[in-house]
Amino acid sequence: MQNVTLNNGVEMPIVGFGVYQIPPEETEQAVSEALAAGYRLLDTAASYGNEEAVGRAIKNSGIPREELFVTTKLYVQDAPAQENTKRAFETSLARLGLDYVDLYLMHQPYGDVYAQWRAIEDLNRDGHAKAIGVANFYPDRLLDLVINNDVTPAVNQIETHPFFQRADYQELMREYGVQLQAWGGFAQGKNGLFTNPVLSKIAQTHGKSVGQVVLRWAIQRGVASIPKSVRPERMAENLDVFDFDLTDAEMASIAALDTGATLFFDHHDTEIVKWLSARRLDG
Repeated sequence: MQNVTLNNGVEMPIVGFGVYQIPPEETEQAVSEALAAGYRLLDTAASYGNEEAVGRAIKNSGIPREELFVTTKLYVQDAPAQENTKRAFETSLARLGLDYVDLYLMHQPYGDVYAQWRAIEDLNRDGHAKAIGVANFYPDRLLDLVINNDVTPAVNQIETHPFFQRADYQELMREYGVQLQAWGGFAQGKNGLFTNPVLSKIAQTHGKSVGQVVLRWAIQRGVASIPKSVRPERMAENLDVFDFDLTDAEMASIAALDTGATLFFDHHDTEIVKWLSARRLDG
């Protein structure tokens, strides 16, 4: 497995296993199979409702804790946000059955972001979160957070795939030492990703699948990925991406697929802001 070094020196696998939209009752088996396949980065979130299942799979795996990289995420907190952030973190830690997480992300750029971030900084300082970062922060929000706080996010997890490549934004993040981690790396199959003629031709050339080509493209860009699957053969396939390289011409042909627009939702959309800001988690 290839690692990326975060801005505080923490090593993070460049490919991990995501559990978004895996039902809680299926998550333990999926994570167990992913660990057996060789994944060591696991990505969950309080809002996914499956932290406990991830924790059970970790406990039953027998894999030493120090060999795993576990990420979870904070959802928007009511006031007092700083106090509630720490309480939410403790709840996530208990559900996971862990003493610390390797990466703790602020899941959405809403609510009292500054208070939430100050609490997350404290969790980082006391060692309960080895690295900290954000998710779904657009450039203006990220830059504001970086400039006006003590700790620069180590990671920004954002929608990134061949149809929404975020190349300019990645350059800005590099300037400030923030690692881009992709969610939706396969665009959930939208825009016919798995049958796209450009990607299919490249896949045929290398004797790989379209999914493997997309992951390889991300790796060569220095983008970390967290593909999800509940099928063991696909889990293994998504890790088998370190034995080939895309040519400059192939990378350029994939770059030409960029539409510069989200396929899911825009965090600048006022209706999305209202919905995400109003949503609260049970428990």
